[in-house]
Amino acid sequence: MSIKITDKVAELGPQDPFFSFEFFPPKTENGLRNLYARLSRMSLLGPLFVTVTWGAGGSTAHKTLDLAATCQAELGLTTCLHLTCTNTSKEVIDDALTKAKKAGIRNILALRGDPPREGVDPEHHGHFQYAVDLVSYIKAEYDDYFCIGVAGYPEGHVEGADNSDQDMNSDLPYLAAKLNAGADFLITQLFYDTDKFVHFEQTVRSHDQIKNKDILIIPGLMPINGYNIFQRASKLSHASIPDSVLGRFSEDIQNDDDKVKAIGVDILSEMVSRIHDKTGGRIRGFHFYTLNLEKSIAQIINKNKLLSEVLRKKEEEELKENSSSSDDDIDETTTTAKRAAYANRFRHVNNQVIVDTPMVRSEKRNSMSQVKTMISISSGQGTLGKDATWDDFPNGRFGDSRSPAYGEIDGYGPSLKITSAKAYELWGYPKTLKDISKVFINYLSGKVDALPWSELGLNPETALIQEELIRLNEILCFTVSSQPATNCSKSSDKIFGWGPKNGYVYQKAFVEMFVSKKHWEQLLPRLQANDYVSYYAIDSKGNFSSNLSNQKSNCVTWGVFPNREIVQTTIIEEESFRAWSEEAFSIWREWQLLYPRGTPSHSLIGSILDDYVNVSVIHHEYPNEQALWELLLE
Repeated sequence: MSIKITDKVAELGPQDPFFSFEFFPPKTENGLRNLYARLSRMSLLGPLFVTVTWGAGGSTAHKTLDLAATCQAELGLTTCLHLTCTNTSKEVIDDALTKAKKAGIRNILALRGDPPREGVDPEHHGHFQYAVDLVSYIKAEYDDYFCIGVAGYPEGHVEGADNSDQDMNSDLPYLAAKLNAGADFLITQLFYDTDKFVHFEQTVRSHDQIKNKDILIIPGLMPINGYNIFQRASKLSHASIPDSVLGRFSEDIQNDDDKVKAIGVDILSEMVSRIHDKTGGRIRGFHFYTLNLEKSIAQIINKNKLLSEVLRKKEEEELKENSSSSDDDIDETTTTAKRAAYANRFRHVNNQVIVDTPMVRSEKRNSMSQVKTMISISSGQGTLGKDATWDDFPNGRFGDSRSPAYGEIDGYGPSLKITSAKAYELWGYPKTLKDISKVFINYLSGKVDALPWSELGLNPETALIQEELIRLNEILCFTVSSQPATNCSKSSDKIFGWGPKNGYVYQKAFVEMFVSKKHWEQLLPRLQANDYVSYYAIDSKGNFSSNLSNQKSNCVTWGVFPNREIVQTTIIEEESFRAWSEEAFSIWREWQLLYPRGTPSHSLIGSILDDYVNVSVIHHEYPNEQALWELLLE
């Protein structure tokens, strides 16, 4: 039965804690299928609701709706659908709301999304400029059918690339407008400074312009699954990291994901307790940005005294239910049993999906707690635990495309992640291919700190191939991703190192770049004549070529460590390349939209979309560090 989030909270006892999870649709079909097993397993931990992020445009939007409908209809979870409204047509929003209602979804998180682009046709995309416009529209069209949530920013909303203009107080009138337009609850942007959240919560409740002083405020928390991801997420959201948090990640453990995760579990558990205590229990619900990973989530909930109360009550209810059922009278049609059966239909063995027989009946006969079992599995214990956490590291763009966590971390889909004003400052108004080349070279030289495809600075290892990358861009091959080769570097190496100590890491050189079709025709025979080279190429219309079959994949970064299996952190293969290329060309279009139609810059980027291909080239002779670059720069 569909229900509003605010009604579910009202049904709880006045002191009862709760938590919720955010999921995003992976960018590949295999990843999406494998997510179903994971989210059903995680649902047994007892989230009050789940949210599904919105993929703005492309093929991701329908995946969002399908995933949300599955959570609501098949898993029986109270589901909240994200909607980002800027740079999105009214027709797309109407379609999403119609399908959400048809699926029984009664909760919407109304977000602005990326800043409106000046070049976008206002008649097609200009209906919604801000989140308050979307809140008002949903209320006007659907009255009280939907429970509407909005975003809150404990440190203020910031549009620029730095934090100089962040001011929580200046943002409050906009938050008040959203709440007064009909929003029922708010979930905050991620943060790591609990004092700033507590100040934000108190200020919101006492603000003169906010009519509903009892508004449901839910802090949004992101577990720390890896040091680099932690830093990137903080930068993207402009969340400050207190010295007391940052100081716990000494330099010698920053590349060891297992240790970083363990410290992260402690930090998040402490944050939950501190927030609850400092607000006098007013804040008793917490929203987790899961990144589609379960290990840290399960450990935080199990470790924290407040949140583990949810598990304890579920366990008591389960034991009571089991004690009243005989072996021959087990009702597997209950929501809990259906979720457990669904969760155990899929397992990962050697990265292949196999079907299992549901464990629900045998678990009940042995009086086993499903809650304890799922905590154990999600935490990585036992055979099934290994299957549940096989992709804990790596995840994201260069992980395994079969991973439920494969894709971007913010869920907004292809975007520039900066304002138009900042984009003009960084990239100017290019009129020729040489101007585009200069943008890339400025990034490689450290003169600008972002490209449309990368909002962060260069990795230290890029300095080793900086000259080669600059030369490629000088001949109008626009590089968007690359790495140098290394053969048996220590895991403690300052440039290449990662993972536990006393290990060794390896890398094959690769580069991903946009090249003109004419240049590609000239380069292709050299690649085909070299037995050490694999390549993928695709244009904006989806015309694809490769010298590999679609079953093959390329591991280009791996590590060998004591007392564990070989870890593969960077994998390039056809499905992931196709998924990324769709996004990469979409980002060219986002860049193009900065400039009005008919201007030289708009036309120039349009010609690149028509005449360039995205190419990924991997050289397997990794003991020869210059092999790839000598081949490409002959």
